Amino acid sequence: MRLSSPPDCWTFLWTVLLFNAMGCIQSIRCKPKSFRDSIVILELNATIDSNPTSIDETSGVVLRYRTPHFRANARILVPPVAAKETWTIGWIQACNHMEFFNTYGDKGMSSWELPDLRDGKIQAISDSDGVNYPWYGNTTETCTVIGPTKKDSKFVVSMNDNFYPSVTWGVPVSDSNVPQLSSIFRDQSFTTWLVAINQATSETLVLQTIRWRMRLDIKVDPEKPLGQRAVLKEPVAQEQPQILGKNEPIPPNAMVKPNANDAQVLMWRPKTGDPVVVIPPKY
Repeated sequence: MRLSSPPDCWTFLWTVLLFNAMGCIQSIRCKPKSFRDSIVILELNATIDSNPTSIDETSGVVLRYRTPHFRANARILVPPVAAKETWTIGWIQACNHMEFFNTYGDKGMSSWELPDLRDGKIQAISDSDGVNYPWYGNTTETCTVIGPTKKDSKFVVSMNDNFYPSVTWGVPVSDSNVPQLSSIFRDQSFTTWLVAINQATSETLVLQTIRWRMRLDIKVDPEKPLGQRAVLKEPVAQEQPQILGKNEPIPPNAMVKPNANDAQVLMWRPKTGDPVVVIPPKY
């Protein structure tokens, strides 16, 4: 013999189940994904242009060269931000290693140096523009999302970097402009991070890490006529950047002053005698 449940029992059971289900839905809505979990990198590219370093000998005072550009860009999606918070997303870059020697025959060499990095006191130094710390720049390099927002935010952040220095033909500590420059060697390594920073709390989220390197070796014959002295040796084409599968933390010095441009020192290191500071740091 089958016993049927009273209608009131079924009504009560249905009410409890419905209440619990609605409670779960409401709970999910009340706890939206964190910014860390919701931000999406739709596309990311990092390259170094394929053209070789170009050399300019039009000046009788300095040799100039221009390296290919490192370029990084990312297309970002930020779903609606429920909280009243402001996030800046963009690029932060630091120099990890620098060798930059200009040799003047048997006289000696000049070298741009980052003393704390050279001496192993720090792991890296900021490569910010010197104004918008810690960011590389604040035009195409960053974008700011101000919550709360009701719609998805899509944007692109991009940056580029290259070297375009001038090197004197003559010994930098001499009053003479007699050409004695015989070679230029440069090898620099950088780490570039795609980062989101909460402007109120300073919470920092590393979204992607890129490593890249720029090298050049130029041989110079100072005896030849202007315009025919310098020849680019290896490498003609640069190694392409590495987009790391596992993110690396940002060293503290990469986030604060001084930046590499302000911290660098131009030294003259003669074959005999003591080194001389030609250009001191700016900070």
